[in-house]
Parts: sequence; C-alpha cells; structure tokens
Amino acid sequence: MANPKITFIGAGSTVFMKNIIGDVLQRPALAGATIALMDINPQRLEESAVVAGKLASTLGVPAKVETYTDQKKALTGADFVVVAFQIGGYEPATVTDFEVPKKYGLRQTIADTLGVGGIMRGLRTVPHLWKICEDMLEVCPEAIMLQYVNPMAINTWAIAEKYPTIKQVGLCHSVQGTAMELARDLDIPYEEIRYRAAGINHMAFYLKFEHRQADGSYRDLYPDLVRAYREGRAPKPSTWNPRCPNKVRYEMLTRLGYFVTESSEHFAEYTPYFIKEGREDIIEKFGIPLDEYPKRCVEQIARWKNQAEEYKKADRIEVSKSKEYASSIMNSVWTGEPSVIYGNVRNNGAITSLPDNCAAEVPCLVDASGIQPTYIGDLPPQLTALIRTNVNVQELTVAALVTQNREHIYHAAMMDPHTAAELDLDQIWNLVDDLIEAHGTWLPEWTRGSRRQRVA
Repeated sequence: MANPKITFIGAGSTVFMKNIIGDVLQRPALAGATIALMDINPQRLEESAVVAGKLASTLGVPAKVETYTDQKKALTGADFVVVAFQIGGYEPATVTDFEVPKKYGLRQTIADTLGVGGIMRGLRTVPHLWKICEDMLEVCPEAIMLQYVNPMAINTWAIAEKYPTIKQVGLCHSVQGTAMELARDLDIPYEEIRYRAAGINHMAFYLKFEHRQADGSYRDLYPDLVRAYREGRAPKPSTWNPRCPNKVRYEMLTRLGYFVTESSEHFAEYTPYFIKEGREDIIEKFGIPLDEYPKRCVEQIARWKNQAEEYKKADRIEVSKSKEYASSIMNSVWTGEPSVIYGNVRNNGAITSLPDNCAAEVPCLVDASGIQPTYIGDLPPQLTALIRTNVNVQELTVAALVTQNREHIYHAAMMDPHTAAELDLDQIWNLVDDLIEAHGTWLPEWTRGSRRQRVA
C-alpha cells in the first residue's frame, strides 16, 4: 500500500503538531507518511521540522518531513489536511477580544468559541479556511480536512455552507477528555466507562454515562455524579490548572440532568448565569477564571521558549499517545479498520431537534468510506433549548460571512446569551463597532467602514 501525504497547515503550533504527528507515526500503516509542514513563520516552521524529524528518528520509522511556506504547494497531492492556526495570534487579536469588551463591563474567560470574542475570531478565521478549501479543490480535492481551529462550530458550518464538496470534520478533545475527568472524580477506571454524547462543539452533553459491571451489564453513573457534587467529593482539584475548579458544569448537571462535555471556564461564558457585573459572589462561588485564555497564552509562550531549546539539543524526543482523534481517523480511512470518533459535521438530520445546516457534534463511524455521522434523534428539550441559544449566534456569524453583510455581526452579538445579559442594545452595537475598528485589517475588508446606525 502506498504511503499517505499528510499536510499540516499551521505547523508552527509545534506542541500540537508534535502530538498529532507523534500519534500518526506510531501507527504502522502511517509510519512511512510524507509529512508536509506549512507555516508563515519560518522560525516556528523550522522548529517544527526539527521536532517532526526527531520523532521519526526516535520511533525508527521511514516518514519523510517536508517544509513549505507556500500553502498550495504544501497541499498538492495531500490525502489528509490538518489545520491548526490562530489568525491574529495572541497579540494583537486575542488581547483585543478581551480588552475592548472590558471597557463595557463585559468580561470573558476564553472568548474563542462564542460571545463577542468568538464572533470576532470567526470573522478573522473563516476567510482563511475558505482559501484552504479553494486550494484543496484545485490540488487535492479528495483529501479530508481535519480541522482543529476555533470557533469550531462556526468554522465547520461556514465551510459546509460555501464548499459543500470538501470532506471535512471539526475535531476537539472535550468529549473524551471530560469522560476521563469524570472517571477520575468517581475513582473508576476510564476503560470501564461507556458513554454517548451529542450536541454542538463545546455544548454537547452525555446522553448516557455508564459503568460496566462485573456481570457485563452497565449502571447509570449520573446519580453518583450528583451525589458526589452535593457531598463535596466532586469535582476533584484540577491536576492541570488550579485556576479552573470545574464547578459550573456540576451545577448545571443538577439543573439540566445532563453533564456538558466542555470545561466550566468555557461553559460559564456560553450562558447568561455565571459572569455578571457586580456579582463577584457568583464568580467566587463557582471559581470562574476570568481572563483565563490570555493567562494561558502567556504561560504557553514562556513554556515554549524553554521547550524549543530542549528539543533542539535532544537526540531523541519522548513520544506518548495523545487523546486526539486525528491519527485514528487517518488510520481507519487508509486501512479500512473501523473506529468511532466524535466529530463536528453538518447536522443533516443526525440531531433532529437542531437545524439541518448547523454544525453538530456526534459520534461518527470512520472506515475506508470516510467519516459517517450516526443518528441521534431528538435531544431532551432543555438541552435543545440551551444549545439553540448558541446556534443562533453561530448562524448569524456565518450569515455575515457568507453574505458579507455587516448588519449580521450586530445581530449575532445581540443574540449572544452572555453579552445580552450584560449590555443594552446601544452598548452592544457600539462594542461591535469598537471591536471592528480595533481589529482593523485582521478582519475582512467588507466588515470595515463607518459606524452603522440602526434602521429608522
């Protein structure tokens, strides 16, 4: 069997690239792959090439590593396209997404998925994803795009809307990652857990969360999770970030009856309940880490400086298996060996209580035929209702991008649950204007111009 070509757009995301390529090269059918790394930053690209080469050397596999600064050349003949980039970077774009809303008293935690920060990131990101699609149609039309960029749902929706023939899946690690966290909270081995989740990215819910018993039957774990929370035994202190105690999701479990797959720091800004000006008691009670994403960015930048030097000096690089789905998908498509992943795809009736054209996160079967979403049916009505509040924002952001209609940017911000709970209409419109002005050329040209007045 021939070896695949795997193109990585945004390869300067070196730590992420290391995890994905490390997973890929540990699979025998993929170990001889051509790894095409592409980035616009020559220094980060070279660092990534060194890491990828040392991964192959450590594992003793015949993979070939190539580097490109030209996107179309990197994509030519690709079988799989991994996308991981951040348009505008931490500075200036992410800083802008946080600091401008603060002037209006609107505070955020992550700001990369929903809210005014997520809307702006979508406006910056989608046009470049569309450029990748255009290049793929020209030089690798049958390739599968594995999209790891936020805002995931907006991106996936926008790609499906404008380039429906592109084979794509949006990938996140929140479903499997949260299942591992919950198993730890309950002191149950993750391998003994069975679950089924569905919804949208960062707002999917475990419809089933069960523990395999000695006799082979399965026991519902939801009563155990609620009891552990009420008795103060869960959530356990975070092993990776002490700023994020994870109480928001457990509280919502007691209100909705289901556990959400994305972290508490994310979920707090997707709803109108937790981040309120003048209500520091709520923020303190649930341990909501405001400005969390900028803090992570600063920490990651500092950590990478040390890590990059270590990688350059090392002869070998330690390789472990990550919880990302990318290598599993590639292996299943390439070999026909089936696997099940959670992917973000055009809904197309998989979740019957959500719009067909939205981006749904559902279990997918992967084999030689590609990525095939499974049927879910209706979600419980309270979950559908909450998810729709986020779908509204996604839909209007995509509408703004597709029609190049600036009015829909205001509409998207108006519909955002957290923004609408904190600001009045004039504040929302003025905030959108300020964000567009502050982002300048990082946003598409059609977004710029004079401040808009509402229709008389």
